[in-house]
Amino acid sequence: MAYTTIDDPSAFFQTMLHAEDDTAFTFDGNSDLQPDWIWIKNRDENNYHPHMIDSVRGISKLLRVSTSAVEFTSADSITAIGSNGFTTGADDNGYVSSGTDKQVSWCWKAGTSFSNDASSTSVGSIDSAGSVNTDAGFSIITFAGSGADGSVAHGLGVAPSMIISKSRTASDQGWVVTHKSLGFTQSLLLNGTAAKYNVANDFGGQGISAFGSATFSMTIGNGTFLNMSNQNYVAYCFAEKKGYSKFGSYEGNANADGTFVHLGFKPAFLITKPIDAADNWNMFDNKRLAFNSATSPFAITPNNANLETTDTHQLDFLSNGFKINNSGNTVNRASTFIYWAFAESPFVTSTGVPTTAR
Repeated sequence: MAYTTIDDPSAFFQTMLHAEDDTAFTFDGNSDLQPDWIWIKNRDENNYHPHMIDSVRGISKLLRVSTSAVEFTSADSITAIGSNGFTTGADDNGYVSSGTDKQVSWCWKAGTSFSNDASSTSVGSIDSAGSVNTDAGFSIITFAGSGADGSVAHGLGVAPSMIISKSRTASDQGWVVTHKSLGFTQSLLLNGTAAKYNVANDFGGQGISAFGSATFSMTIGNGTFLNMSNQNYVAYCFAEKKGYSKFGSYEGNANADGTFVHLGFKPAFLITKPIDAADNWNMFDNKRLAFNSATSPFAITPNNANLETTDTHQLDFLSNGFKINNSGNTVNRASTFIYWAFAESPFVTSTGVPTTAR
């Protein structure tokens, strides 16, 4: 069996660095990529929140990652998505561009339309629709809350490893992260710094309770986070693919000689979060972290509106994983950390060609 089925990860995920308003931007990876999910952040200035745009909800519909705000419309932010990039408009509010400020966009491809009429297919109990890429293990799913225990088809064909879900219509419902390393009794909020939540106690018994090959299941207690009636939701679903994506955990040791985490690929993108302590989520990528060096761009924190800053050496991206090189709390406090990562290149291609270190 081949080591990986994805020799060129840039066909499914790419990071873009860009600036300016009213400009078309194109990717520089090996493959063309028409993005279906764009996660974008101003790097230069404080008080600019990160936002998500996707092709399922519509490119004029924005969700603010750092808050629980409802979906809103901005017709002059991203105005077009093309076969190898996207175009920004005047964006007078600075949601995705602001003059000459540097921006970063992390972009994923789904691409195949998906819909499931639960009553007709007997798959799940709640109708869902969206866009799916089974090769890359990624789907964007929208559904209307039922207000009762239920299950939703995700279209991946295998059980997800992580789901990020958010109400589009209720301002008191945050970004719930369900991750395989947490199990289904605990969750995290992407728009906050809090340590892991106990679903039964802190989410009122409400959360995703199972990942299946066809559906994810939700239980309803007295909380207000998932599947409430008269509310609309989006779920970003990820299944692990060898040589391309990985979702796991590592133990921080508060030591400058930190943990090495084997991924099976050279990473292009990494998010970490300590689960036992209140602290930021942290995002790294291979475009801002151009080379492993003593000083490198510090992680962007998606749970707030802070700018990108520089800090002492946090970690290295290697040919087969990442290595922690800092004793600080950001990536190496004495805690369990969860992570999710996507590849620049597999450690070994399907034809046996190894990748090189950075």
